[in-house]
Amino acid sequence: MARCACGVGDRYRDCCGRLHRGEASAATATELMRSRFSAFAMQDEAYLLASWHPATRPEQIGFENGLRWTRLEIIHEEAGGPDDDKGVVAFRAHYITGSQPGELHEVSRFVRYDGAWVYVRGKIITGE
Repeated sequence: MARCACGVGDRYRDCCGRLHRGEASAATATELMRSRFSAFAMQDEAYLLASWHPATRPEQIGFENGLRWTRLEIIHEEAGGPDDDKGVVAFRAHYITGSQPGELHEVSRFVRYDGAWVYVRGKIITGE
């Protein structure tokens, strides 16, 4: 069985697949971040939109043809635990487009909305 794209090492169906299918909810902001990375890797638009705060959620996700997400690296976490209402996760998302590797470095903000963690917005970090 395929490993989950989030990098935890579990099989997809036992890891982010549970969240994507609605069988479980993210306990932390980082778990939601990992599940969203996995959803981007699988182009699971329904999950991405459902896990996005309604005040900042787009109507659709524009997936880039030929881009393959390969690895998620969590750099820093601030709050976002099981007892928190807000959290920040800094990460690098590695990808390949064509034959060229690249990475997206972002600081993402999360809040609890109706009891569940949701993505609010991210700030892309450039010039490192």
